[in-house]
Amino acid sequence: MLTDNPDEGDHGMFMPISRKDMDERGIDRLDFVYIIGDAYVDHPSFGAAIISRLLEYNGYTVGIIAQPDVSDPKSVMRLGTPRLAWLVTAGNIDSMVAHYTVAKKKRSEDMYSPGGKAGRRPDRAATVYCKMCRAAAPEVPVLCGGLEVSLRRFAHYDYWKDTVMESVLADSGADILMYGMGEHSVIELADRLRNGEDVHSIRDVRGTCYLCDPRETPFGAVQCPSFAEVSADKEQYAKACRIQYDWQDEVYGKTIIQRQRNKMLVQNPPAVSLTTEELDLVYSLPYERTYHPCYESEGGVPSIKEVQFSITHNRGCFGFCNFCSIALHQGRRVTCRSEESIIEEAKKLTQMKGFKGYIHDVGGPTANFRGPSCEKQLKSGLCKGRKCLAPEPCRNLNVDHREYLDILRKLRTLPGVKKVFVRSGIRYDYLIEDKDDEFMNELIEHHISGQLKVAPEHCSAAVLDKMGKPHIEAYKRFQKRFYEVTKRRHLEQYLVPYLMSSHPGSKLSDAVKLAMFLKENKIHPEQVQDFYPTPGTISTCMFYTGLDPYTLEPVYVAKDPAEKAMQRVLLQYYKPENRRRVIEALIKAGRRDLIGHGEGKLVMPDAQYTREQNLEQRNDRRKTQGGRSAPRNQKGRHGRGNKR
Repeated sequence: MLTDNPDEGDHGMFMPISRKDMDERGIDRLDFVYIIGDAYVDHPSFGAAIISRLLEYNGYTVGIIAQPDVSDPKSVMRLGTPRLAWLVTAGNIDSMVAHYTVAKKKRSEDMYSPGGKAGRRPDRAATVYCKMCRAAAPEVPVLCGGLEVSLRRFAHYDYWKDTVMESVLADSGADILMYGMGEHSVIELADRLRNGEDVHSIRDVRGTCYLCDPRETPFGAVQCPSFAEVSADKEQYAKACRIQYDWQDEVYGKTIIQRQRNKMLVQNPPAVSLTTEELDLVYSLPYERTYHPCYESEGGVPSIKEVQFSITHNRGCFGFCNFCSIALHQGRRVTCRSEESIIEEAKKLTQMKGFKGYIHDVGGPTANFRGPSCEKQLKSGLCKGRKCLAPEPCRNLNVDHREYLDILRKLRTLPGVKKVFVRSGIRYDYLIEDKDDEFMNELIEHHISGQLKVAPEHCSAAVLDKMGKPHIEAYKRFQKRFYEVTKRRHLEQYLVPYLMSSHPGSKLSDAVKLAMFLKENKIHPEQVQDFYPTPGTISTCMFYTGLDPYTLEPVYVAKDPAEKAMQRVLLQYYKPENRRRVIEALIKAGRRDLIGHGEGKLVMPDAQYTREQNLEQRNDRRKTQGGRSAPRNQKGRHGRGNKR
């Protein structure tokens, strides 16, 4: 449990980042030194802010070293050695995703770094930082957490190296890995370390992983194929992936083990989700709600702009898309904050410098989830190997927007609030199942600014099945209702669909089908996401193995860069600069019938295509005439015959 007895003191300041800060607060030695890959932002949308504030609330001192200089091993020592442990995180997002595009090209910006400048943290930052801490003070425990390590806790396919890597715990040298959201885990570990327990003896904390001698492996665990097996055999990798997902449940989840060379990786069952009361406490802590002033001269930290005036009301997502990391990190069980907590935070926003009357979002992983998908999961857990919404909604699904709508109504009547937006993902497939139109009507009238972003991702049933998404009929139903409401209310509102190319299962013919769907529905996507195989997801397993981990059936995977580019440009067929490549894609897909003028065509021919067609027609005529063309003046120059 999270304690409800905070120590006395002024917590309304940033955590110490220098010895001077420590001296001013009378701190001789910190309990924890927190090494983070992002710039230091004290806002509850940043995991490091939540963990540091929660530790402080529970009576611990925490110092922050943001983006230490990896060329200087002593850079992690500027606050001294911690009394209890080093804490390490790569930051809010995976450092490799932060650094590289899906084409493996270096990004020019990093929104989580000062001034948005790239290059302030290393590749695989958590591993590098753990090794720095271990080298600096070998006697001090190293505890790592955050998204990067959470999704790399087992042997995993690494897209950037195009190989299977062992658990980040084995690679980094950390003592304990905390996966998931971490609040319960870190407080229990802190208390036990403070009570004098040796870090190597702490092996029963939920939401953590550790390494041990294989002879010390706990009984009753579910065993994954080993690192050696999943590295050598793709079917074994697929089987391991399914085991890791099947037992990722806080109700029935079991300990999972996987051999890593000469060590055994042990993953304890997931931590129990925070209750509403605990979430309320977490979001009530005295965050500064902005970046540290030390970054002001560099232009601040751009990532704060999206979240500074936003409110998180829930956690978890039972949508469970195969390409998403939430199921393996936050979990599928949805928990939420109380109405009172949300309104209290909104009131704080209205008093903040820079607030102009607009709450930018009231959301979370999925904005319109406000509780568990059904009552059964509270006692029995979420159904193993099944999804609540795909390929069609479960008959036990509880669809209810009333509480969420009531919160939005109250927020928009607060003094100083002009508009409350909903900008994080709306699950249209969930919304369309609500027989009450009130939420749809008020969402459109009050909570979007001309555009509502939704994620059908594709239109091919074969591809959507591999994505774990509902079939396109659900989107069509939602689209119809959306535009009926906007027309009835005389509003100019539009849907902006997120789409993905080259997801496992998507052939060139599927991309053509999606392009035609977009044209028929007059959808011109400005941005298209090429599938990015990030660590730990079911879709990444399919990308690497070419197998569906739940059926072991083969899955088509587009890996050729030329084909991937074709799939991508087909979704933006309407852009003049894409016409040549769209034509090439249609020719390769055997769909020349879609090149031309008029109804039912995808793209008009260009000059090159016309020349090629004319040449082909001439060649065809020659073939039909025995390999040579007809005499030029067979009927005379003017077609009247030759009278000479």
